[in-house]
Amino acid sequence: MTDLDQATTRRDIADALLTALERRHEVLDAIVDAENHDEAVTAIAELLGKSQLGAKAILDMKLNQLTKDERRKNQAELDDLNSALTFTLAERPASSGDTLDLRPFDPQADAELFAARTDELGTAGDGSGAPAGDVAAEISAATDRVDAEEAVWLVAVEGDSKVGFVFGELKNGEVDLRIWIHPQYRKSGYGTAALRKSRSEMAAYFPGVPMVVRAPGA
Repeated sequence: MTDLDQATTRRDIADALLTALERRHEVLDAIVDAENHDEAVTAIAELLGKSQLGAKAILDMKLNQLTKDERRKNQAELDDLNSALTFTLAERPASSGDTLDLRPFDPQADAELFAARTDELGTAGDGSGAPAGDVAAEISAATDRVDAEEAVWLVAVEGDSKVGFVFGELKNGEVDLRIWIHPQYRKSGYGTAALRKSRSEMAAYFPGVPMVVRAPGA
């Protein structure tokens, strides 16, 4: 997890906890009315306008976190994180990752998106830094690496929109992770969301292999 990802996650949780305490009676009503844990998380997230991650932290809050001393500590942490981060969840709502999905790259359906990435960066898709080659040839080579379990290419999607790529290349015992977000969808938090989602995805494809982030989300 990168420093930015850690800070963003901690701020989401700290902000959600403080808001929940300010609206504790409404939150308690939402929890009591919920049928199960997942429904309670969704109800809290919708009630407070917070991420699923923050809502889970609220539901799993320990009673000692309700004391004034713990609330002061939480506020101090939030103030510190707000000074370190230049964007809020409201400004970049996609950063929570609640609405973003990652799916395997389709050589035919996603060729146009890869071509847009190549046109902008001008480098090969394998992360070598070499000049970009023919798009069709690069896609064919990537498909071979994926079949050989040496790479994973994922497309970041929100609804029907393709917002970018997550590239994972197995090199020297590490997963070299790179994220590219289409210019149309930048400054909304998709890079942060894709990074969050990619950890569990890469762990499933490459169990036990360290992940190294070479290029954070744009």
